[in-house]
Amino acid sequence: MLHIPGLYIADTDHGRGVYTGIDISTGDIIERCPIIKIPTGQLRHINPTILYEYYFLWQEEGVEACIALGYGSLYNHSPTPNAEIILDYTDNHIVIQAIQNISPTTEIRIDYTGATKGEIELWF
Repeated sequence: MLHIPGLYIADTDHGRGVYTGIDISTGDIIERCPIIKIPTGQLRHINPTILYEYYFLWQEEGVEACIALGYGSLYNHSPTPNAEIILDYTDNHIVIQAIQNISPTTEIRIDYTGATKGEIELWF
């Protein structure tokens, strides 16, 4: 796992979230999260568990989803995010990248719907 210095986890009004203690600039890589792949046949066993709320869709033959290690599965959703996810299928990482400047003590948020913007109905 590679992440910028100054990342920390803190309580939010909806659980925990990832925050920065330093300035982050647009385009900065915040974190490269290694993943654990979830084979297609095993996802149905994970859906009724708490892990349902923490996995990412990962489209690769024989793999349907993954769990991001590091802080990866703790980034919260926002329809107006300050960071984005990039699925790196070559190196098997999820990359969190700033899409705007982020000030210290700010929660880093991503859009769970990704490139589909509003086409996916969120479960919460």
